[in-house]
Amino acid sequence: MNARDFLQDRTAEEAAGVERSADAGRPTARQPRRRAVTSASTSTAQARRQPPARRWTDPPDTLCCGVDEAGRGPLAGPVVAAAVILDPARPIAGLDDSKALTARRREALFDEIVANALAFSIAEATVAEIDTLNILHATMLAMQRAVAGLSMAPGLVRVDGNRCPTLPCASEAVIGGDACVPAISAASILAKVSRDRQLLALDAAFPVYGFGQHAGYGTAQHLAALDRHGPCIHHRRSFAPVRRALGEPCGPTGRGPRRVQTPLDPAWFETMHDVVPRDPFSGKLF
Repeated sequence: MNARDFLQDRTAEEAAGVERSADAGRPTARQPRRRAVTSASTSTAQARRQPPARRWTDPPDTLCCGVDEAGRGPLAGPVVAAAVILDPARPIAGLDDSKALTARRREALFDEIVANALAFSIAEATVAEIDTLNILHATMLAMQRAVAGLSMAPGLVRVDGNRCPTLPCASEAVIGGDACVPAISAASILAKVSRDRQLLALDAAFPVYGFGQHAGYGTAQHLAALDRHGPCIHHRRSFAPVRRALGEPCGPTGRGPRRVQTPLDPAWFETMHDVVPRDPFSGKLF
């Protein structure tokens, strides 16, 4: 073999090698199909996890009320609930879950809701009630108070979440309702803005905790202030981080010591509540 033939063979081999390398990086006919199947199966799984959105309409000739709360998770301050009956003749644009809105937008919508709703009511359960009842029952109590405070009686109450308090009318729990039921969105905004305003007032009275920045939630700043200064009268002593700051033992779940809840004296409860004190689930007197 002469030099010319050798070079020709070498060039042909190199060209074939380049082609093989290019083919190696090129998807085969099966690869796109596998990706398509994977994509379809993923979409199917997501569809199972996320049921199709329901169109929430109000029953005819029925006053429908939306209820939501703000402040279940924080370590300080009350839990606030709001109830709203919207006026179909005066729709409010831009209603959404309060957490999805900016503070400025929430404030603007707060004023619109107050001006245009058929009825609204804002109520709360205090820190003392949260520590006495637990946060779930205190939240249900705040919701009961909000509905009881409406200037007109609703025929149907829709509550954000997976459970409803005991009410004198029909009620319906709507998971994610603050994003898909306008009346619940409005209640979410009223509750959130009202509670944030209260925490700003607490921030002025107790500046070392930074309530104006975190609204009572357990941020690193808040926990550090708890360790440094101890809790104030507005901290929830039934919550584990506050108990730890007090040097009190917590139960195995970190939610405070185990205890047996005994019925409370209704006469004592009457002095604390402006609504007849009843179990938020059974409707019976404590």
